[in-house]
Amino acid sequence: MALTGRQKAALLLMSLDEMAAAELLKGLGTEGIQSITMEIAQLSVSRESNSKHQEEVAQEFYESLQGEGSQIFNTDRFLNEMLAKKVVSKEEAENMQAKIKKSNAKKELFKELFAEIHSASTEELVFALDGAHPQTIVVALSELPPKKTQEVLSLLNEDTRLKTICRMTRPDTLGSNVKKRMILSVSEKLKSLEGETLSETPEQHKENLRKTAIMLSSMEKDMRDQLLEEISNNNEKTGSTVRALMVTWEDITAIEDRSLQETLRIVDSKTLAVAIYKADKEIVEKIRKNISERAMTSLDEEASLMQEPLEKEIIDAREEVVAPLRNANEEGTLRMTGR
Repeated sequence: MALTGRQKAALLLMSLDEMAAAELLKGLGTEGIQSITMEIAQLSVSRESNSKHQEEVAQEFYESLQGEGSQIFNTDRFLNEMLAKKVVSKEEAENMQAKIKKSNAKKELFKELFAEIHSASTEELVFALDGAHPQTIVVALSELPPKKTQEVLSLLNEDTRLKTICRMTRPDTLGSNVKKRMILSVSEKLKSLEGETLSETPEQHKENLRKTAIMLSSMEKDMRDQLLEEISNNNEKTGSTVRALMVTWEDITAIEDRSLQETLRIVDSKTLAVAIYKADKEIVEKIRKNISERAMTSLDEEASLMQEPLEKEIIDAREEVVAPLRNANEEGTLRMTGR
């Protein structure tokens, strides 16, 4: 998510020592100082002020960033520096500190509320979220690690999963009381569960990953890539599987002719002949429809000369046909008419 101007200003100030930060704030009015100070407090508590963001913001303001890392920012020390330099009055500094403490107390409360959700197993969360409103599911998953979020999403029913992922892309603003009620409803349901578990076969697991892959492929490229990166960072094997399942041999009938033609041009006739051996009639017709007459003749010649291929040879040949389609999908150039 893009940083706001206020967040960028806060992150930049957090890269500096307190005296320098207070000096920079001298030219701002009381309202501006209070606004940025509150932003600093929120970033500190939510741990969004990581070195990567600070470096990115610093690079935006300066041509280069010298030195490594950033100094640890202390909000109380910062307010004292501003007070010493008479940037704000004692009363204004006390008001700021009171608001910051209130904000921090609220965040600590939510941490306690989320404790039940944090400690729950994937299976328990799936049971607890069954039938819940998509927005409630988004709130419940918002504090979980990406890997666990992905695991829970993959086990929800298809309709709920789609609606939840759509909600994740919407910047809805919820009041703290509404959010609190949502968390409590999930926590209460978790407490009522007594070790219930889900049993998932490898086939069901792959099917769930396939559904997740299809939904991700329907999202905007930037959002899709961000979610795929999070999945891969937490489980590289799962990330690779989801990427592969975004485009499969069975999807060939759903690919636009132009996209398919560009791929088939670079696949040799022998590989294509093996790939279509005993393939679904619709897929064979789709492929034949999108190759030139010359390629069609060469394909028929290869088919008439080859011996019956092994199952592994057929699978490998189909993967070779699908590979460039996956590459096009990664680049955002693959066009599909439907699944």
